[in-house]
Amino acid sequence: MRRQNKRITTYFILCGLLLIGVVYAILQANLQINGTAKIQANTWDIHFDNIVVNENSVSIGTGDSAATIDSENNCKVDFEVTLSIPGDFYEFTIDVVNAGTIDGMIGELNKTLKVNGNFVDTPPDYLNYIVTYIDGTEVEENHIIVAGYTKKIKVRLEFKMDIEELPDAVTLETSLSPQFVQADSSSIYYKDVSFVNDSWNDIVNAYKFGNIKVLEQAMAAGTIREVQLDMDYDGTYETTAHVRIANLSTPAECSTTGFSQTACGFVIEFSDEISTHEINPYNPTVSKIGFNNKGGWEHSHMRAYLNGGVFLEGEPQEADYTNGGVYNAISSDLKNHIIDTTVVSGYGMGDSINFTTIDKLYLLSTHELFLDVDDDSSSGIDYNDKSYYDTRQLDYYQINNVTISNYVGAKKTNSYHSGVYWWLRSANSSTTTNFYCVDNSGYLRGSYGNSNWSVSPAFRIAE
Repeated sequence: MRRQNKRITTYFILCGLLLIGVVYAILQANLQINGTAKIQANTWDIHFDNIVVNENSVSIGTGDSAATIDSENNCKVDFEVTLSIPGDFYEFTIDVVNAGTIDGMIGELNKTLKVNGNFVDTPPDYLNYIVTYIDGTEVEENHIIVAGYTKKIKVRLEFKMDIEELPDAVTLETSLSPQFVQADSSSIYYKDVSFVNDSWNDIVNAYKFGNIKVLEQAMAAGTIREVQLDMDYDGTYETTAHVRIANLSTPAECSTTGFSQTACGFVIEFSDEISTHEINPYNPTVSKIGFNNKGGWEHSHMRAYLNGGVFLEGEPQEADYTNGGVYNAISSDLKNHIIDTTVVSGYGMGDSINFTTIDKLYLLSTHELFLDVDDDSSSGIDYNDKSYYDTRQLDYYQINNVTISNYVGAKKTNSYHSGVYWWLRSANSSTTTNFYCVDNSGYLRGSYGNSNWSVSPAFRIAE
């Protein structure tokens, strides 16, 4: 890094003496400029950490060695494996950690391959040698890793299946040593993105590459972005709705088996009402999936309505939203970035296990909004929402300290800026009829599923 010496020059101005009157009074002014400049201590620390080998990789045989980080140099990884037959592969993920205070970027990738001791520019026909980020994006020069953040990359060596002729025994030597330098204006996704004005593609890419400082600021401020919906599906997007960032973090609990992904990664939520709709028809004498809270979120009419699907097990016919639904009303520039999400939802008295679904759009759960500060009570939401501990509070509601008793931050409004009742996906396990909702003051309540309350869903655009 080039060190620049900055010089501060102080000019001293000597004021002339002015003699006035017979008493020779002396008037003078002493001008003085004093300044102190400090440069805070910074650290440069980019290294490898946390190797995880794909469990389906070839076994490590005699004379081979699994991928490990060098004990004396945490920027170096070594491994030696044998690929015996077509289809064999060795794959691992590894974290690139920027534990320093200075943003870095890849200066040179330095990815090399030797076949029988000779460098080759491209892998031979029988070999795949792939280095990507965990989402499949190719690792390239000038990609940024922001200070304080981690990027996970995947390395895969594969003996191809689709080969016409088997090769002779060969020795393959690989080397991957990305050189990191201080980030500058040439960094990819180095510049800040605007949640309000930039494209969804730029916003998603900025998130993937760890450049989320401005996005975090927008989330904390509750910054709203307009989106247009085609709620009558005629090709014109005449309905204006509003979204905000609800979550950006992915804590360790998100990797727990069976944990809902609805509050993990990059979550966007509608910040106001986009329509009104029932969750399920109401008939207390009918114990049938799709009525009351029987079948929970998984078999609800609301789920079909949000995702443009078909309600398969119940009645009536209007549960078929194949050619409609909220998801199909979203413009392609946003819809193309909405990803599948594993959704865990609580059950009512007529069921016995939580429901797990894969959805594009979903309603929030009680815990994703509220912390239950009285979580030992049999009347608390952690008791009556059986999925309470299978998800977490969204970052936005955590920042705003939303709890079961401090609930004003959960209030939403309609286009007239009036407070509304809006649906959650959590069934109340103490009843056979109720799902949870939020009332017009932000307070958590239960309600019959046939109430025509406001719809304000969420979705993820990146993990």
